[in-house]
Amino acid sequence: MKRSLAAAEFCFAAFVVLGHNVWRIVPNEVLILTAVAILSMRLHAGRWDWSALGFRRPESWRRIVIIALAAAALRLLLSDFVILPLAEEAWGAEQLPEGANDIAGNAVNALLAMLLVWTFAAFGEEIVYRGYLLQRGAQALGAGTAAFWIAAVASAVLFGYGHYYKGMTGVLDSGVAGLILAAAYLLSGRNLWTCVLAHGFIDTFGVAWLYLGLPTD
Repeated sequence: MKRSLAAAEFCFAAFVVLGHNVWRIVPNEVLILTAVAILSMRLHAGRWDWSALGFRRPESWRRIVIIALAAAALRLLLSDFVILPLAEEAWGAEQLPEGANDIAGNAVNALLAMLLVWTFAAFGEEIVYRGYLLQRGAQALGAGTAAFWIAAVASAVLFGYGHYYKGMTGVLDSGVAGLILAAAYLLSGRNLWTCVLAHGFIDTFGVAWLYLGLPTD
C-alpha cells in the first residue's frame, strides 16, 4: 500500500513539474510540491518530522560542508568544460534566467537574487527534488540501495526539465547538476542539508559571476 501511494505521489509530482515547466498548464511546481511534501511527511511519518525530508542534524557538519563544496565544484567544472560545450554544439547556447542581465554591477539586484537563491532554489528546490521526489521514487521501488540510485536518476531528469526555460542545453546541464546533487544527498546519508548547501554554493557563484559582468558563454 505504501509503495503504491509513493508511486502515485511520484507520478503526480512529475506531472506538476512537466505541467508547469514544459506544458505551462499548472502554477509553479516548487510552491505546490513543497506544500505537498510537507503534507506527505505527516502522512508517511505519522507526525510533523522534518527529518523525514532529510533535515537531520549530521554527526559532522564539517563532512557535510566538504561534500557540499565538492559537489558544487564538480557541478561547475563539468558544466563549464564538458556539458555546455558539447550541448551547445547540438542545441545552441543555454538561455539565462529572467532578470539575469540586470544583475551586472547592480548590488541591489544581486542581493535580491542571492535571497532568491538561498530560499526558493536552495531550500525549495531541494525539498521538492531530493527531499520529496527522490525519496518517493525510491520508496515506490522498494527503498533499497539500487532503488535510491534509480530514483536519483529519475529525479535528476525531472530537475532538468524543471529548467526547461533554459532550452535543451539548459535541460541537460541542469539534469547533470540534479544527478550530482542527488549523489551528494545519498553519499551524505540522505541528509538534505548537503544539497541545500551545495545548491546555494553553486547559485551564489553564478550570481557573483553575473554581478562582476564576466562572460557567460
